[in-house]
Amino acid sequence: MCGRFEQSGTRKHYARALGADMSNDLDWTGGDHIAMYNIAPGLCPWMIMLHDRRLDFIGHTWGYRTPEEAAAKKKPWINARIEKALTGRYFRHMFREGRVIIPGGGWFEWTLENGQKQPRYIKRKDVEPIFMAGITNFKPYIQQNVEVGFVIVTEDSGGGMVDIHDRRPVVLAPEDAWRWLDVDTPVEEAAHIAQSRSLPSDAFTWVEGG
Repeated sequence: MCGRFEQSGTRKHYARALGADMSNDLDWTGGDHIAMYNIAPGLCPWMIMLHDRRLDFIGHTWGYRTPEEAAAKKKPWINARIEKALTGRYFRHMFREGRVIIPGGGWFEWTLENGQKQPRYIKRKDVEPIFMAGITNFKPYIQQNVEVGFVIVTEDSGGGMVDIHDRRPVVLAPEDAWRWLDVDTPVEEAAHIAQSRSLPSDAFTWVEGG
C-alpha cells in the first residue's frame, strides 16, 4: 500500500453498509466531515471504534510513532504488516487494545510506466465501501500526553493485484469488521480474522487515474 485512500461517504453511508442499527435516523444526522478523495498520511480521516455496541466515528491522524521517534523527528509509521503487528514491539499493544476500522471507497497505488508514476484506484467490484483493518494507540475518555494516531494493517497482495503492489490493506467484510472491532474478541481470533478473512483479490478492480 502506497499511502493514499478515499473517504467521501457519510457516517450514515458507512454505518448502513456495516449493518448498524439505522432505526433512529437522528443518530446519523450531521457530524459528517468534508468528503476526502485523496487522503495522505498526517491527515485526519475517520476511524471507527465500537463503544457500548455502537459505532463511534472518530477523526484522528493517519500515522503513529513512539515518543522516542517523535523526539528524533522520525516519520510516523502508516502501515503495520499483519505478520508483525501481533508480536512486534511497535504495535502489539495496539493490536490487543486498539483495533479500529478505517472506512472508505477505495485506495490508491502507483505503477511506473515509461518512467512516470501512474495512479491506480482500487475499489470493490460491487462498489460497496471498503472496511480496512487498523490499529490505534488512541484511548477514548483518557487524557494522553503522547502523539496519537492510527495505522492500517496490511498483508501480501494476491492474484493479479501483485502487479499493482506487493502489499495491500486487510479489507474485511462487515461481519468480520464487527468482530475485529469488538474488544471482547480474543486476540487470537482477531489475528485469525486479519490473516485469513480479508476479501480476496478477485473482489476488487482498479482503474487508471482514480
